[in-house]
Amino acid sequence: MVNPKFGKFLKEQVDDLKRIGFLSHVRVLEGINSSKSTLDGKEVLILCAPNYLGMADHPEVMQAAKDAIDKCGAGSPAGRGIMTNSIVLDLEKKLAEFKGTEAALCYPTGYIANMGGIWPLMTAGDTIVSEELNHASIIDGCRLAKGTNRIVYKHLDMEDLENKLKESVEERSKGKTMIVTDSVFSMDGDICKLPEMIELAEKYDAFIYIDDAHATGVLGKTGRGTLEHFNAYGKVDVVMGTLSKAIGTVGGFVAGSEELYYYLHRLSRPFYFSTGFLSPPVCGAILRAIEIIEKEPQRHKRLWDNTRYFKKGLESVGFNTGISETPITPVIVGTPEGAGELSRLLYNEESIFVQAFSYPVVPKGEDRVRTIVNAHHTRKQLDYALEAFERIGRKLDVI
Repeated sequence: MVNPKFGKFLKEQVDDLKRIGFLSHVRVLEGINSSKSTLDGKEVLILCAPNYLGMADHPEVMQAAKDAIDKCGAGSPAGRGIMTNSIVLDLEKKLAEFKGTEAALCYPTGYIANMGGIWPLMTAGDTIVSEELNHASIIDGCRLAKGTNRIVYKHLDMEDLENKLKESVEERSKGKTMIVTDSVFSMDGDICKLPEMIELAEKYDAFIYIDDAHATGVLGKTGRGTLEHFNAYGKVDVVMGTLSKAIGTVGGFVAGSEELYYYLHRLSRPFYFSTGFLSPPVCGAILRAIEIIEKEPQRHKRLWDNTRYFKKGLESVGFNTGISETPITPVIVGTPEGAGELSRLLYNEESIFVQAFSYPVVPKGEDRVRTIVNAHHTRKQLDYALEAFERIGRKLDVI
């Protein structure tokens, strides 16, 4: 029997979530994640999945997962403080090479990588200076670092970051200082100002932790991420990344020095006390995906060609795409009802799936649908999507 107080608490909370529209319908994918797939029994063009380079449904990536099962089995043998599959070590070596660091440590997900990377690095008396629009996983990682001073600076505002570093000199003198930021911001698609951050970190004796989730496979001449994009190798102490976006699988990692690797291997509780990751088929798929990304640079080029084409098309008919610099392109409507209706009509009338986002995920008045262009979207698909957006946008008086 459910405890009455607990049952009352749950009902009140769920009713409140329904009232503010935060319990939106989650569509069910039936089959493989690709540019066109079946959602809730309907074939639709998916225009909001960060499968940037088409790795999730690449035949060679899927075959590599099957081959790894035949060689190493379906699961990991134990917690990694006890035993590790050789294929996991092969993967960590490959990730470090791909990201341009000495070493990389894998986690079950990107979310856990941030919690397991930030928390153990910061102790009582240390200071965390965090970007205003950082991902929830960064925020939770900072919250777990008990006894630290936590300071938030305004989004992409380097003057505010410097002021916060100046103002906190006395309290920061008691320990070390971390500046932590997303590289690509997942709702707006803009990019952090890493060169300026590096200058400030050097000036005010801080180190940088960067979340490369939406940058890995996307930013940089060959898709290696933010360090390649800004030619900042050797200037950032900690680089976190996910394997569920451009790499198309699942998992996360924290990359940096050999000392960072061994420190987290022993003292990161989310790493040390987790078991069953990353499984051999996942490792096999990731290794093959990275090989394909390296040998087929045309995928990265096509991603950016598609991105520029789609952005230009949306903007040319009058949509507000905000300040996006990446394949993440919001279409800002301004009201929860408008964003929800735009998403609903695109799905029902045009067979296009884009998710609507409202407060508290985005600020009030910046309600939107978020589009994400992939390399494997065809020009025909993008043209159809642009025509559909224009039709529904005019119908709703958004443009």
